[in-house]
Amino acid sequence: MTQMDEHRVSVRHVEDDRFRISMRHHVITVDQPVDDGGDDTAPTPTELFIASLTACVAFYARRFLSRRGLPTAGLAATADYAMAAGPSRVAEITIRLHVPDSIPPKQREAVVAVASRCTVHNTLHQAPHVHIGLDPVPEAQPDVREAP
Repeated sequence: MTQMDEHRVSVRHVEDDRFRISMRHHVITVDQPVDDGGDDTAPTPTELFIASLTACVAFYARRFLSRRGLPTAGLAATADYAMAAGPSRVAEITIRLHVPDSIPPKQREAVVAVASRCTVHNTLHQAPHVHIGLDPVPEAQPDVREAP
């Protein structure tokens, strides 16, 4: 696997508003709520975006605590978000880290500072250039089987 393949995400239409997302050896699905025309079989892309940010914050917090020999039992993060229109987007995100009570106050401040610099959060602050183009859909290959 090349480095480019390691950094590739592929999305394929399944049916209706459902898509299968593949990265490395992982597969997840996205859909839309019934009220938005989907079947609600999976999270929405926006929910995955929020989940990605929240998971990245939690990951950085766990690494920080672990590297300092501080407890991580019960560590969690929750996110609330609000949508906006014109254009449609996430307008506000509030993430709360839940850390063990035994974490000293000075370390609590430090864990928030470190978690606030996670890769996904950094990307939101220094947005990448996004290029969207078109490629033709490959023609279906006939099912070729060897003769007995």
